[in-house]
Amino acid sequence: MTKVFGLIGKKLGHSFSKRYFTEKFARENIGNCTYQLFEIDSIDQLPGLIKTEKNLVGLNVTIPYKQEIIPFLSAIDKAAERIKAVNVVRITADGLVGFNSDYYGFKNSLNNWIGHATGIKALVLGTGGSSRAVHVALDDLGIEYHSVSRSKGPANMTYDDLSKEVIGSCHLIINTTPLGMYPEINSYPDIPYGYLTPDHYLFDLVYNPLDTEFMNRGQANGARVKNGIEMLELQAEKSWEIWNAELA
Repeated sequence: MTKVFGLIGKKLGHSFSKRYFTEKFARENIGNCTYQLFEIDSIDQLPGLIKTEKNLVGLNVTIPYKQEIIPFLSAIDKAAERIKAVNVVRITADGLVGFNSDYYGFKNSLNNWIGHATGIKALVLGTGGSSRAVHVALDDLGIEYHSVSRSKGPANMTYDDLSKEVIGSCHLIINTTPLGMYPEINSYPDIPYGYLTPDHYLFDLVYNPLDTEFMNRGQANGARVKNGIEMLELQAEKSWEIWNAELA
């Protein structure tokens, strides 16, 4: 039996998961496995997809379904429950089990980059599913942060609140929004880039293109920048570990 793994989301033209896993299967001589992209217009189409794809055993989940998928699960991993978002699903005879590899990928990628930095404060741009994993990782790393959204809320500030003083006190800025992702490569978070300095680190979870407008504008003001490709690779390997540990 060929085991089918895949990615569900609304628009998957930006995804590199199929290529990554296809190359992994070839490189590591992993037989009887395939990775497919499943674009669905609504999370309500998930049960039908699983029923149709008889050999489907594992899924990755992307925008906008990381939170919407939770009611469809029969069980959820403690870390994913804490984050309240799921991006890895194991399909079993007893139902769907949800996990989160965003946390693992982000935390380790950030550590690889600025593990030496101490006392740094962060701004997290966006309040979607990916931001939840970033929040938990920052909490576990002991990094104080503020959430930034287009709308004012009790737990976040808005882009209009990003004064010179705020930018000057938060030297790590993390973009968890899809702004700048292919094909909308000219879009970017509306922060005051002119207040950035060489002491700033800009981490963009976007990975396509490799150099986003957010990163380019940061670099133009001396900031150090990093894209989401390493995070994605770490997430992919964590997904594979989850699927196989549970399926063994």
